[in-house]
Amino acid sequence: MKVRDYLDKIEEFIAFSPANYEAVLLRGFLIARLPYTQMLSWFDSQLKYVDDWSTCDIFCSAIGKVIRKNKEDFFEKKIRKLLNDEREFAVRVGLVLLKCCYVEENYLRFIFEETDKLSSREEYYVKMGIAWLISECFIKYPSATMDYLLKSKLPTWTFNKSISKICDSYRVDKETKELLRRVRK
Repeated sequence: MKVRDYLDKIEEFIAFSPANYEAVLLRGFLIARLPYTQMLSWFDSQLKYVDDWSTCDIFCSAIGKVIRKNKEDFFEKKIRKLLNDEREFAVRVGLVLLKCCYVEENYLRFIFEETDKLSSREEYYVKMGIAWLISECFIKYPSATMDYLLKSKLPTWTFNKSISKICDSYRVDKETKELLRRVRK
C-alpha cells in the first residue's frame, strides 16, 4: 500500500463520527498520524469528542510529536484559541499541549500570563490543567516558576493544587518540597 492510500484510509475513517470511547481514541491517534497540515485540518473536529480527562490527555500526547516539529505555527494557529475557548476540555487541551510541547524558557511568560487569565475559570479540569502545567514549569524552571507563584492571581485551590502536584514529583528534592509546603495558602 502506498503512503497516499494509507492517508486516504485514515481520512475515510475519521470522517465518521465515533460511536464510543475507543473510536474517539482511535480517531485521535489517526489524526496524530497525519502530516501536519492535514492534522491541522482535522484537529478542531476532534475537540467536540474530547469530553473527559483521558480523551484529552491521550489525544494531546499522541499529537505532541507532530506539534513539536511545527511548534511556532501551531502556537500561532491554535494555542491562543484553545485557551480562550468556552468549552472546558478545549481549554484543557490547550493547557496540556502547553505542558507537553511548550515548557521552555521563551514560553514561560506567556504560560504565566495565560494561567493568570484563566484563574477565574471554575471548571475542575481547567484548574487541574493549570496545576499540572505549573508543576511541569516548576520542575524545569524552579526559580522563575516560584517567582510566578508568589505573585500569581491563582485562586487558593489552584495555587495549592499546583504545590501539591510539584510535591508529588520525584524530580523535586525533599528540601524544596518542604519550602513549597510552607508557602501554601
